[in-house]
Amino acid sequence: MNPQDISIFGNDPWWIVLIKVIGVVVLLLTWTIFNVWYERRLVAKMQHRLGPIMNPTWLGGLGQALGDGLKLMFKEDFAPGMVDKVLFSIAPLLAGVTAFTAWSVIPLGGEVNMFGVATRLQVTDMPVSALLILAMGSVAVYGFVLAGWSSQSPYSLLGSLRSSAQMISYEISMGLSFVAVFLYSGTMSTSEIVAAQARPLIGEGFLGLQQWYWLLLAPSFIIYVISMVGETNRAPFDLPECESELVSGHLTEYNGFRYAIFFLAEYINMATVSAVATTLFLGGYHAPWPLALIPGIDSGYWGLLWFMLKVQLLISFFVWLRGTLPRFRYDQFMALGWKWLIPISLAWIMLIALVRGLMNHGLLQGPVVWIIIGAAALALVALFFLGGNDEERDLEDIPAGEVDAFAGGYPVPPLPGQELPELAGVVRGEPEPDTVAPVASDDYREGQ
Repeated sequence: MNPQDISIFGNDPWWIVLIKVIGVVVLLLTWTIFNVWYERRLVAKMQHRLGPIMNPTWLGGLGQALGDGLKLMFKEDFAPGMVDKVLFSIAPLLAGVTAFTAWSVIPLGGEVNMFGVATRLQVTDMPVSALLILAMGSVAVYGFVLAGWSSQSPYSLLGSLRSSAQMISYEISMGLSFVAVFLYSGTMSTSEIVAAQARPLIGEGFLGLQQWYWLLLAPSFIIYVISMVGETNRAPFDLPECESELVSGHLTEYNGFRYAIFFLAEYINMATVSAVATTLFLGGYHAPWPLALIPGIDSGYWGLLWFMLKVQLLISFFVWLRGTLPRFRYDQFMALGWKWLIPISLAWIMLIALVRGLMNHGLLQGPVVWIIIGAAALALVALFFLGGNDEERDLEDIPAGEVDAFAGGYPVPPLPGQELPELAGVVRGEPEPDTVAPVASDDYREGQ
């Protein structure tokens, strides 16, 4: 394998690096405004909500999103008296800084000529760029934990605990999905991973097909897509902020500019995990087949167009989930990560390591490799979707018949197959005859 030369990133003049940094920040800010408007419109189309749909023009909708951001920036910013003011202010900064930093190693395009200097549309790259992205996600957890801890509020604390448990749990499965990409590409550099996916899939380039990893490493791609939704606390995994239980979770006591930073970080993180999926599994800034057969279709600044289209498609997937699926229960959500995603990831990694080892020693050649990988991928996907539900198997052991709904001291609904006893007071919620309070007589009421 011929690794791509990444020494070009260390030779950029300082003003080129500055232009790249400012360009990434401006891109993310404007993209967030667009995504707020885009999510409102798309969810409104799905749920037949008239407000966002009936906005006069699309420019007016963008202006509304921009106005919301300006309102939060200039709104009176205050904090309750019981909060730890230092940590209360540091928490949103941690979330915001890590959201921007992850984009420093994401390739937005290939090599371009910028003011006479040959450079790439990427701020920087290093041999372990993918690990930097994971590290930024791990540091972002501290922002949510500090937000809940410093608020001195039970709802905020519970929300931050949920968020930390959720992000840590799903970062494990997310990191394991990265490992298969590292094993197959032979590198952890983001630009080299994109370059590896541009190589021909079969032989000398049969029909111009490229080896994008979403197909070759389908289980890793599916696990990453599920993990990225849980990592960003988006519906149906928005349990740290669910208004039916925790008001607004770790954001309950925030308002004004500090709340705006958390809001901005959420949308940037949604774009970040989509950009990582594009980089690791969808060929990065390369054009899809068959458009890739056109010479120069993704070279230079054209690569930025394909990159943004792919990321926007994944953001649409986020919005689609929000508009269609109900929120999970917390035990279901944690069971999905620990009982399914992590074990399947470990088994898939061992298989990929075995296949790559055999290929490196010349023991697997030609289409046999793809047959083995495809069969294993189908088996893992079938195990995930057809393996059954632990909760349903547990319900089979529940004896049918009558059940005391108040046995534990608190009223609980009957499970499938169980029935409440036919008592008037229990079924209709009416007091039993011997507990009915006496009614005051008319003489007593007149005396009062």
